[in-house]
Amino acid sequence: MRTLFLNPPSFEGFDGGASSRWPATREIESYWYPVWLCYPAGLLPDSKVVDAPPHKITIEQTVEMARDFELLVLFTSTPGFHVDVKMAEMMKDSNPNLKVCFVGPPVTVEPDKALQHKAIDFVIRREFDYQIVDYANGKPISEIPGASYRKGDTVVHNPEAPYIENLDALPWVTKVYKRDLDFTRYNVPFLMNPAIALYTSRGCPAMCTFCLWPQTHSGHRWRLRSVDDVVAEVAWAKENFPGLKEIFFDDDTFNYKGARTIELCKKLAPLGVTWSCTSRVTTDYDTLAAMKDAGARLMIVGYESGDAQILKNIKKGATLDMARRFTRDAHKLGLTIHADFIVGLPGETRESIRNTINFAKELDCETIQVSIAHPYPGTEFYDHAEKNGLIQLGVSMTDEAGHQLPNIVHPGLDRAELVDWVQRFYDEYYYRPKAAFRVVAKAILNGDAKRLYKEAREYLSLRSKRKQFVADAQANRAAMANGD
Repeated sequence: MRTLFLNPPSFEGFDGGASSRWPATREIESYWYPVWLCYPAGLLPDSKVVDAPPHKITIEQTVEMARDFELLVLFTSTPGFHVDVKMAEMMKDSNPNLKVCFVGPPVTVEPDKALQHKAIDFVIRREFDYQIVDYANGKPISEIPGASYRKGDTVVHNPEAPYIENLDALPWVTKVYKRDLDFTRYNVPFLMNPAIALYTSRGCPAMCTFCLWPQTHSGHRWRLRSVDDVVAEVAWAKENFPGLKEIFFDDDTFNYKGARTIELCKKLAPLGVTWSCTSRVTTDYDTLAAMKDAGARLMIVGYESGDAQILKNIKKGATLDMARRFTRDAHKLGLTIHADFIVGLPGETRESIRNTINFAKELDCETIQVSIAHPYPGTEFYDHAEKNGLIQLGVSMTDEAGHQLPNIVHPGLDRAELVDWVQRFYDEYYYRPKAAFRVVAKAILNGDAKRLYKEAREYLSLRSKRKQFVADAQANRAAMANGD
């Protein structure tokens, strides 16, 4: 079957589909590669990957494509699901013979709910690489592990498929990028542009209660590609993408084991490539040093909170002192850190948020991202929020443009105050003279002044929207208090 792998058009600048770790529209326009879709696409020569958001492909153009394919595989997300269903309905109208499969966390967690929509013929839960290939090659849906589908008036859930252990047997996603995507369209503000993202492993042993991917898709079992296979793909990418400035290893946690990381770094070093990766604060100095020597430039680090109790609540498996030591070591080696923090985690209070802001300023990483905590279905955080009555039913987790809004409330912290804290966090951090100078100086030094100007405009526009959201909420509260 001629197969279309689709990361569909959604909100403007929305990067929350095929592989984004935090489904939302970012403060600054950014796009992540649809890595998960590219693996099975590489096993089907007659297939095509369409990543609509970065390529500015419209809904109308996407619907038109339906006539050229027999099978649609659409990677969906919780914020974009309702839009994705409408897209599938329109594509079915255009081509009634089109079979539609949804993949991604929402349909893994709630397949029955997804199959209430007649436009969806079946879903594949969790990893879907070989199942999609087998179905496209003619295997009956009843024999596809991990599939959920309608049979008469009932929904059938086939037994789970085992996780893929031999990752070297999968194709290189970079070859699918070369075939189907324009790599110059993928922009992430803290990465060098253009960059290419790929995985060296799947799964994450960490037990963070809020994290979407290990709990709903890739699992906690850590599975590794061989070092030689990773290095060979990086070498191929270097030769086949003229102008490529950086490789990003987008694993759940790239350097989880020091020995494996050091072995990989020894073989990466001769390639002379610049690369970045994800990291936990448990990484030791020797591992960081090996990374730096092999061309590492930046790490995305999930600090999450600067409050010790919040870290315990989310089972982070790290302490504030670990974070301090890691940051000190990384900066001593000349590594750059993009620090991720979250506001609104279980047990959050005004005091704990203040602790986190102060901690972030103490660490003084080069760039930060502040997200609003979202209890996605299928996560331990969701179970906690539901059990304690924190979820606000019927309240969207995004605004009309896909930017994050809280859909939970904590005692003494309403939605508007959480949004206000996010903005105060950014303002306090970046309006420090030291931080502002660092951002501007880097842009000028790298010849990215035009990019900085664009990002600043996008950020200030969202800042204004957030302030308006808070002001409107405060006005509504005042009106209710006065009986208006």
